Amino acid sequence: MNDDKSVDIPDGYSTDPGFDPAEDHIGPFYYCQNSEGFECLFLPKNKNCNVNGLVHGGVLMTFADFSLCIAATNHYKNESCSTISFSSEFVSAASSGALIRCQPKVVRKTGSLVFVNGELESSGEVIMIFSAVVKRLR
Repeated sequence: MNDDKSVDIPDGYSTDPGFDPAEDHIGPFYYCQNSEGFECLFLPKNKNCNVNGLVHGGVLMTFADFSLCIAATNHYKNESCSTISFSSEFVSAASSGALIRCQPKVVRKTGSLVFVNGELESSGEVIMIFSAVVKRLR
């Protein structure tokens, strides 16, 4: 595994260091708003891998949670959220240095809850699918 691969985060993506200490420690995670909503990116390093040399499942789940919360809150413009239910299935694996993408979809937004789903993709393959419910915090 080599953290020195020549993959870069594309222009137009932002990160918010200091907003969430746990995400800072694992990430950084990046986001960009486009015509379809938000797209999130993560470039895993060796520190994000398990004993098998693949990106740890808990790291993937953390990135998915970051992504779904960005979508659920419209990047925390007027509210925050707390994940109350999260379900995921690992479909394939990802490696250090391989960019991971997520374009979470808000399925439904009620007065107090947001239902979100999505896929993590790396190197053209789906590596994880997820769905979640978050509590809106104003």
